[in-house]
Amino acid sequence: MISSGSHPALPVGKLPGALLARLVAAYGKSDPSVVVGPGLGRDAAAIEVGGTILVAKTDPITFATRNAPRYLVNVNANDLACLGARPRWMLVTALLPEGETTEVTVEVQFRGLHEACAEHGISLVGGHSEIVAGLDRTILVGQLLGETSHDRLLRPGGARPGDRLLLTKAIALEGTALLAAELRDGLTQSLGADLVERSARLLVDPGISVVADAEVLLDAGGVTALHDPTEGGLATGVRELAHAAGCGATLLQEAVPVLPETSAIADQLGLEPLGMLASGSLLVAAEPDAVAGLVAAGRRNGISVTTIGEVTNGDAGFVLVSNGARRDLPLFPSDEVTRVL
Repeated sequence: MISSGSHPALPVGKLPGALLARLVAAYGKSDPSVVVGPGLGRDAAAIEVGGTILVAKTDPITFATRNAPRYLVNVNANDLACLGARPRWMLVTALLPEGETTEVTVEVQFRGLHEACAEHGISLVGGHSEIVAGLDRTILVGQLLGETSHDRLLRPGGARPGDRLLLTKAIALEGTALLAAELRDGLTQSLGADLVERSARLLVDPGISVVADAEVLLDAGGVTALHDPTEGGLATGVRELAHAAGCGATLLQEAVPVLPETSAIADQLGLEPLGMLASGSLLVAAEPDAVAGLVAAGRRNGISVTTIGEVTNGDAGFVLVSNGARRDLPLFPSDEVTRVL
C-alpha cells in the first residue's frame, strides 16, 4: 500500500470508523438550531427551521457507471427516510470525464436524474456540472433536503439493549445489481444470461429504495432506530446503528435473507455478502413487543421483514453467530464490491 511519510495510505472506501469519529468530535460544530448533527452512524442532519425540521443529506455515487442517477437519488432519499423525513429538494454536482462527455451523454444523466427524482416526488432544484481532467467515469454528488415534524423525527442513537434487529427484503441488493451490470459479460459466461439479467433487475425490482419500508414501519410503531446499510454492507450497517447508541449487537448469520442471485455472484467472485453494498434493505431496531406488529405491517404492504439479531450492551461488542458458533462480526475496511471493480 502506498504510504505518505510515516503514515500508510488509507484503503478505498469509507474512512475508518475510529478516525471519522475522532475527526467529527474535533471539528464538527453545530448551533442550537441543529437537532441532529454529525457523528458515526448519523447519515443525515436535522435542523429546526421555524416549526419545521429540515433534514439534509449528501452522498456521492462513485462505483456505478450505469444507472448512476437512480443510485444517487435513492441512496440519498433512503437516509432521509431513516430520520422520518419526506425527501423534497435535490441539488447535484456532476463531475464528467474529459474526452468522453458529449451533449448526448450529459442529457442521459439529466434525464435519469429527472426520472429518478419524479418517482419520489423530489424536485431537482440546482447544482453544478463540470468536465474534469483525470476522471475515468462520471462522479455524481447529491445533496437532498426534506422535511419532517418533531413528532415524526427519529433521531439516530435510539436503539437500546434488548431491542431486536430486523431487516427488510434481502441483503446486498445494490451490490448484486451493480456487479451484474458492470461485469455483465464475464458473469454471463460463468453463470448464464438469465441469472445475470435477474440480478441486474434488482436495481428496480424490488429496487434499492427503502423510503416506503421506513414509512410503513414507522407508522406501525415500536421502532427505536432505522439505518440504511450501504458501503460496507450489512455488517457495517449493524455496527453503525449500534455505535450511534453506545451499544453492541449480535447478528444471526443463518437468519439473514440472501437471494440466490446474490449468493451465486458472491461465490463466483469470492465475495462476502455481509460486506457488499446493501441499499435496498432497511435495518431496524425495534422494541421486542413490537416485532410481530412490524412483521405483519410489512406483510400487508408486500415488504418482507425478518428478525436477524439483537442489540446488546456496549461491552458485549459485535458478535456474529454462525452454525451455533460465536465470533467477532467481520470488519470491512472497504466494501467487498471494490475488490472486483
